[in-house]
Amino acid sequence: MRFLSIYKTVERSEPPTPEEIAGMNKLIADGMRAGFLLGVEGCLPSAAGARVRIDAGRVTVIDGPFTESIEVVGGFALLQFNSKAEALEYTG
Repeated sequence: MRFLSIYKTVERSEPPTPEEIAGMNKLIADGMRAGFLLGVEGCLPSAAGARVRIDAGRVTVIDGPFTESIEVVGGFALLQFNSKAEALEYTG
């Protein structure tokens, strides 16, 4: 079964530190080697994004940045596990 893991964080203007990048790279390498990590992707800052809403057939587009957001999606991972319980055990 495939599961989507979403990384939420407080948006910041500076890039990850070398230590943070090393930690992410290790997590990615370990997950790929173990066979449960199918793919990962980081997200651009909200200033580069847009929110698209459809309500009663009417499309509304709001460009970023979204300063009212306390947390933003910083990235995601696509995971492969045998069950929801197994996925929760790993991610919890």
